[in-house]
Amino acid sequence: MQIVGYDTSAEAGLLLSDGDELDYVSLDAGTELAYTLGERHCAGTIHEDTHLACDADRAPYCADHQYTWVCARCTGTCLKDEMDCYDDHAVYLAAFAPDVFKVGVTKRWRLDTRLREQGADRAAHIRTVENGRIAREIEAGIADADDVTDRVRVPTKRRGLHQRVDDEAWTDFLAEFDPIETFTFDYDLQLTDRPMAETIATGTVRGTKGRLLVLDHAGSTYAVDVRDLVGYEVTEGRTERDVQSSLGAFG
Repeated sequence: MQIVGYDTSAEAGLLLSDGDELDYVSLDAGTELAYTLGERHCAGTIHEDTHLACDADRAPYCADHQYTWVCARCTGTCLKDEMDCYDDHAVYLAAFAPDVFKVGVTKRWRLDTRLREQGADRAAHIRTVENGRIAREIEAGIADADDVTDRVRVPTKRRGLHQRVDDEAWTDFLAEFDPIETFTFDYDLQLTDRPMAETIATGTVRGTKGRLLVLDHAGSTYAVDVRDLVGYEVTEGRTERDVQSSLGAFG
């Protein structure tokens, strides 16, 4: 079997392939994962619910299967041969504990899903516009004027997993905007300390927050970037590999 994909929305899960068929493994809290990672190579592609395998060495995807979403680089000047983003778009602000704030853009109907995919703790919908070009222009303007990032890396999100958003800083940040609606997300991870970064697929799931999967294993708690699992061949059974233990494991 090979891990060939993942879902980071409200129904988080891993996609496993054994041949050309796909199996969905839920990452709901309480799920017991028991997979040992083997060799890693390109995860291939999924077409019409069928997995098309690839044995290229590069992982998670080789050059032939690496997908780059050109719209992610747009700042208002369309990079496609023909602009096609004519549905309503939302411009939003998102907070990641304790005090990292970003501006972003998504299709209006995907707003809640997009925020969950990123693992946002708080968010505010500040504008709705008629197409993606206008939304990207507004996003770029906010990022330039307010020194706000438009991308938050997974390690930054991992560092704040056990923390709460700084309410005062978030309130001050929103003061210059007039939000249409605000969001508060609770991932119920019940963490008091920062989990250790690790790449494993064995343990009891505490939950997910964006791409971060939080697992309890051998007395320690780990945060796994699920994208780092994509491409691994796996066998059923708990890993025997030594992993770093937290101090709490020896208490």
